[in-house]
Amino acid sequence: MRTALLQNSGRPGSTVENLKVLDEAAGRAAAAGAALLAAPEMFLTGYAIGDDIARLAEPADGDCADAIAEIASRHGLAVAYGYPERAGEAVYNAAQLISADGTRLANYRKTHLFGCFERDHFAPGGQPVVQAELDGLTVGLMICYDVEFPENVRAHALAGTDLLVVPTAQMHPFQFVAESLVPVRAFENQMYVAYVNRVGREGEFEFVGLSTLAGPDGLARTRAGRAEELVLADVDPAFLAASREANPYLTDRRPGLYGSLV
Repeated sequence: MRTALLQNSGRPGSTVENLKVLDEAAGRAAAAGAALLAAPEMFLTGYAIGDDIARLAEPADGDCADAIAEIASRHGLAVAYGYPERAGEAVYNAAQLISADGTRLANYRKTHLFGCFERDHFAPGGQPVVQAELDGLTVGLMICYDVEFPENVRAHALAGTDLLVVPTAQMHPFQFVAESLVPVRAFENQMYVAYVNRVGREGEFEFVGLSTLAGPDGLARTRAGRAEELVLADVDPAFLAASREANPYLTDRRPGLYGSLV
């Protein structure tokens, strides 16, 4: 399944402009044969927008979700994107996956909030594994800091995730996460990991780009630089199956020894 990573911070504070950016990228991704387009954390609204997070937050089935469903169906590819989700009085840092026919497949709420900024603006999610079936693959969702907790990714591996999509807002000086940690997560859990980042300065943050799709062999299939970019790579189910056969991390586990982890 060809997967496109949209490394772009959009236009912080403007859902209208960000939908335009997503629409244009979806057209380019579809023309290149992509079946899935992934956009970064909080792409719909911007990340460092302060109290506008609560003002712009929408339900998972809100107007912007409908607009993205229309983009997905018009271009004929699935779309995963980050946004602030409103559920009653709570606002979550969320990611949603919409299919190529416009169906909402999965919605995930970030479980590990990073720093005072996120803890001041979001409630933490409580469901670590959220998955959907897409083109014969089990696709899981996670957001940024979540992938830095090995237990989180291992839970996805044990639940059968083939491709873990991670919208992110990775900032300086933590670029080693994209460069080193993400490929290791893919290898030790025998899955593909699509890590799609914001880029450039936004408020007090400097996002480092380096969006990566890593394979189960621990190698990057594609890696963006430090500028706005659309990069593509293939997720190969046959290679994944062969890699899992050759690398028995999951079958060689001894869960009885791990009780102290919880």
